[in-house]
Amino acid sequence: MGSSSSSYAPKTIYLDVDGKVQKVVFSRHCSPCDIKELLCSSSNIPRNTAIMMVDPEGALVSIDPTMPTNSPNSLYKVISLSTGQLGEKEDMFQNVLSQVAEQFSRAFRINELKTEVTNRLAMLEKRVELEGLKVVEIEKCKNDLKKLRDEMTSRGGGRVGNCPCKYNFSDDGKKLNPRRDVPSYPKYTLSQETIEALKKPTFDVWHWEHNEMLSCLEYMYHDLGLVKEFNMNPITLKRWLLGIQENYRSNPFHNFRHCFCVSQMMYGMINLCNLPEKMTLTDMGILMTAAVCHDLDHPGYNNTYQINARTELAVRYNDISPLENHHCAVAFQILSLPECNIFANVELEAYKQIRQAIITLILATDMARHGEILDSFKHKVDSFDFTNEEHVTCLKMVLIKCCDISNEVRPTEVAEPWVDCLLEEYFMQSDREKTEGLPVAPFMDRDKVTKPTAQIGFIKFVLIPMFETVLKLFPQIEEIMVQPLRDSRDHYEELKQIDDAMTEKKKTENMSLGGKKK
Repeated sequence: MGSSSSSYAPKTIYLDVDGKVQKVVFSRHCSPCDIKELLCSSSNIPRNTAIMMVDPEGALVSIDPTMPTNSPNSLYKVISLSTGQLGEKEDMFQNVLSQVAEQFSRAFRINELKTEVTNRLAMLEKRVELEGLKVVEIEKCKNDLKKLRDEMTSRGGGRVGNCPCKYNFSDDGKKLNPRRDVPSYPKYTLSQETIEALKKPTFDVWHWEHNEMLSCLEYMYHDLGLVKEFNMNPITLKRWLLGIQENYRSNPFHNFRHCFCVSQMMYGMINLCNLPEKMTLTDMGILMTAAVCHDLDHPGYNNTYQINARTELAVRYNDISPLENHHCAVAFQILSLPECNIFANVELEAYKQIRQAIITLILATDMARHGEILDSFKHKVDSFDFTNEEHVTCLKMVLIKCCDISNEVRPTEVAEPWVDCLLEEYFMQSDREKTEGLPVAPFMDRDKVTKPTAQIGFIKFVLIPMFETVLKLFPQIEEIMVQPLRDSRDHYEELKQIDDAMTEKKKTENMSLGGKKK
């Protein structure tokens, strides 16, 4: 899908090495030391040799990522400064340094210490390797035990006491360890067309592979200035996104594509509502990160099931938003890994505030709190103050709620498949509830619900009132977000009328057939 932004394009220079053209490619993020080592290797010069580089006119060229590129017709030449190129003073200085080094070596037994340190390092590396193998074996055993437990549960046919969550929190000392052997995803350079489309709610999320979605998410963080604002290591950002993807399950609805869908809508609303002009970059980072993490390790069974089935999550979180609390816990277990901590360079106090804000937003996605949160926002919206922290926090909670349930804002051909996915997940839960003798919600029962009946009430009484409240603060969303909701409501009401007419027709035909038999 296109290629990466220009800031990530590699740099190419051409060298004259023994009369032959040598092409050298390096990343713009390489350090000068790395580039010097690469030049030494390309020019058959021993590593750590002092070198300089000159152009065809003999002018010195700086050896760093900002060096000017050249062409095969204008070759640079790398010259070793340790092979006769030093002046007499430099030679004398080198001799003095060698003598001093030799005297220090004798006085402090440097060679012996070096050998001892090397041996100790070798021993430590061996221990680390052995410990790593043990961890792999332990993880394999845990996976085998989980499979055995699931098999015993399915054979038993009784109610499952614990929800099948990836991470068992009964061991308080356990830390989340995402797979270490995940390969780096290919870097896609996004076309200008894709970049513009990413900023709109009409973006079609169905035509993208996971690697492409990861690249899009990475682009969003760079484009919003979050990488610079939080001093993120770009490699750590990639590892974090891979860890996030690994910890979304393959549910029909609550999966990594849903995560991307919500995050893309958040990115779109940030741009559409010009939020960077009204809120801080820290707020942008909180909104995006909460959107990315908001459904981590969702098991495909909602809070009602967790509570009624008395699962481990419900017990752990005292029946209070068990899934949302679990999503938060998994999110910060991933961030606790140094290789995945995108906030590693943030000061401690600032990090505490970011963490609390992300938790607040993820917990706000529990639909059981919908009325409470929307009512609070309604009381603030007519006199909204962007300098009031309480007002801004309430807005952020409403924004993530909008993005979480925003599928019907998208074009029908993009939105409707999501309804099928959601109903499939609902039916999986209701089937299980029937098997376990638990209460079944009518809107999840395959024998009672249809696509139009599932959507009409949700759009009329949940989506439209919430988006129309946000519309008071951001009038620019009416045409691109609110009107599509009204159109979607009309679409499903028409479908319901057709379904009702077909049902009535069948009843009439059945009655006619019954009368004839008599």
